[in-house]
Order: sequence, then C-alpha cells, then structure tokens
Amino acid sequence: MVIALGSNLAGDHASCEALLEAALACFPAHGLTVLARSTWWRSAAWPDPGEPEYRNGVALVETTLSPRETLDALHVIERRFSRARGDPNAPRTLDLDLIAHGRLILDEPGLHLPHPRAHERLFVMGPLAEIAPDWRHPLSGETAAALAWTATVGSDACPA
Repeated sequence: MVIALGSNLAGDHASCEALLEAALACFPAHGLTVLARSTWWRSAAWPDPGEPEYRNGVALVETTLSPRETLDALHVIERRFSRARGDPNAPRTLDLDLIAHGRLILDEPGLHLPHPRAHERLFVMGPLAEIAPDWRHPLSGETAAALAWTATVGSDACPA
C-alpha cells in the first residue's frame, strides 16, 4: 500500500519534517506497518505559491485493514495533528492520502483507488520512485519512475 504524507504548517512541532516524522510514528498504533519511506521533498504551495512551502513524502505500508478502514485510520491520525478540513488547497498541518491499496481499483463515495491525481504529482511520484521505482500504477501500468518523469503538478518538487 502507498500513503503520501504532506505538511506546510508545523503546528506544535519544530518543523514540518518533525510533524511528518511524528505522524509516521503513529502509524503502527493504527494497524499500519511502515515497510519503507522516502526522504522529505519540498515544493511550493499550490495554487498560491505565497503560502508556506510544503514538505512531502511517501511510505510503503503493510496492513490487514480494508481500504475504507485504512482511510478512516489516516483521518484519525490527521485529526490528532489538528488537520482542519475545508478548502482543499488551504495550508494544513497534515495531509495523508491513500494512493494505492495493492492493485485494487475502487470508485466509491469518498474513496477512489488508485488516487485519481497522484500520477500527475511530482511531490508524490518523485518520493515513490525514490523507494519503489518499479512500482506500477494499477490502471496505466506505468512505473513510479516513469510517472515521476512525466508529472506536471508540483514540477518544482525536489528532495529537501
């Protein structure tokens, strides 16, 4: 399973990187075992680059949870870090996205797998290519490395 992590507000933490590390440390208590994780990447905020810069990364995770249970667990972790949902492009303390749950393809209310826009985002595909370059998108079959090369959103993303 692939989970993307992002933050551009440190909240009570010394930095966004520290907040992201603390969020990852919460995964096991929610049935999510981290098998591998990328370094943190940075990118300008979108659509307003005047907002604080983002830190992003990706984790490969193992779980016995269903996709819906996984998404629910991610939302619980987000709330623990004071994530307020509202404007989808607003600054945030923590954003956890379920990118893929194995090779499952789902289109349900509030749950779409694979994540419908992840393949376009360098701040997702770059970190994923770092730890799993041969990972294949469940729909297109393209590798993470190839998708990172062609990603058009967050094209300024790079390792922090």
